Amino acid sequence: MAQTVARPTAHTPAVPATLPLRAIAPWAVFFGVLMLVLLYFVGAEQGATSVVDGTDVHEWVHDARHLLGFPCH
Repeated sequence: MAQTVARPTAHTPAVPATLPLRAIAPWAVFFGVLMLVLLYFVGAEQGATSVVDGTDVHEWVHDARHLLGFPCH
């Protein structure tokens, strides 16, 4: 029974693909604005800076306020 021996060959190293900043920037801005809006509604949507009348938004995010450490009582 004959055995074969693997011979080394020239191997080029793998180069990771680059992701251009122009492809990431719109998504980063979108998610940044989205996070700021969510932070506003959880942290500040009541009282003098209220955008929505009534207490509906406050009741929807009440537990999230306590979880994130925002005072609301």
